[in-house]
Order: sequence, then structure tokens, then C-alpha cells
Amino acid sequence: MDRFLYIAMSGARETLRAQAANNHNLANAATTGFRAEMSAFQTREVQGSGFGSRAYATNSTQGWDATPGGLMHTGNPLDVAIDGAGWLAVQSPQGVEAYTRAGELRLDPNGMLMHANGAWVLGEGGPISVPPHASLEIGRDGTVSVVPQGQGSEAMVQIGRIKLVDAAPEQLMRGADGLFLSRDGEPLPATADVQLLSGMLESSNVNTAAAMVEMITLARRFDLQVKAMRTAEDNAAASAQLLRGG
Repeated sequence: MDRFLYIAMSGARETLRAQAANNHNLANAATTGFRAEMSAFQTREVQGSGFGSRAYATNSTQGWDATPGGLMHTGNPLDVAIDGAGWLAVQSPQGVEAYTRAGELRLDPNGMLMHANGAWVLGEGGPISVPPHASLEIGRDGTVSVVPQGQGSEAMVQIGRIKLVDAAPEQLMRGADGLFLSRDGEPLPATADVQLLSGMLESSNVNTAAAMVEMITLARRFDLQVKAMRTAEDNAAASAQLLRGG
């Protein structure tokens, strides 16, 4: 009886973990550049003497979905989307170089080019500072150009270039703040192969319909496991009653 109860209990616990990961994806279905977490169940045997017949289910994150999200037109010159593979480099709140696909950029009161979450956007020589200007333009190669205040379009000057990197999913890990870090802790080299689309944003790659179906499936699975635990309790009570009767 304890084996039946243990398997049902461990299954219910891991189903809750899977539901938490799925709900996290659903909560970020509208987050620009979000990459869905992927989780999977696997069987693990209990280690130790006398536990050879016991196995339980575990759920763990298996990484994240690298599929690109859809593109949304905004017309904002500070919005950029990666055209194909690649990442924008930013400076994380911890002061290390991090990477993102979310191109919602803005200027702080000091003229620093920043990511929407407050991280500085990195150029190939450090954070990019934008002087007072009449207009701003971000090119496909990441170059940031401005027309100084009081001058015409013919006076446009380049003030920096956003650092763009091309990294495979296995080279990156997701941080708690949603930014991605290199696994070896070393900054990735800039590349000229990554291209930007100005006035566009990449949407989340979460499949909302699939996530909703998964949420319902996990809820039903949890309910079944709870019913199994109640059945185990009822069976144990009936067995105890028979023993008392004997």
C-alpha cells in the first residue's frame, strides 16, 4: 500500500511543478522576445536497500524553446527585432554581459540607450550614450545614428553600434531576470552576420493554445493522482478494520 501511495504522492508533486512551468509560459505569452520554458517528466528509482521496487516521477526544466516569435510592426525607431538568428547584448543589473531577443529600447534622462528592463544596451566599446538629437535611426547592422539638434538630415552622424552576437542555444542559460548569460561566463564575440529590423518587435514564442491544453491536461492528471491517494487511504482504513475484526 505504501508503494501505491508514494507513487501517487510523488506524481502529484511533480505535476504541480510542471503546472508552475506551464503557467509561467502562459503569463509571459505577451512578453516581447520571451522564450518558452520546456519541461519533461522522467522516471527515477529510489536509491537504497529495500527500495528496488520503488520508482517515482520527476519533472525538470529541459531548457527553453529557441523557435523565433512572430514580428510586430510598431513604427517606433527605438524598437528593433532580430532578423533571424542572433541576440542583442546588454549589461545585466549584476554588471555582466547578457543577451536578449527583446528589442524594446529607450533613452534614460542621461541619454543612455537602455533595454526596457533597465539594462544598458552595449555597443562594441561599452554602453551607448546618445547626445541631444532631432532624430535617431538604428540600421540593420546595429549602427545608431542621430541628426544633431538644429541641423538637417544631411548632418546625420554615427554615434555607436549595438553589439550583436550569434549564439547557439547550448551556449546560453536563462537568468532569473529573463536575460540570457553565456554558460562559460565569458562575453560572446560580436558578429556582423546578425541583422536588425527597425520599428519592429519580436513577440513571445509561447503557443497559447497548446499551453492552455497542457494546463487542462495537468489539472486532470493532478486530480487523478489525488483520487489515487484517497483510494490508498480508504484501502488502508478497510484493511485496518478487517484486522481489528480478526
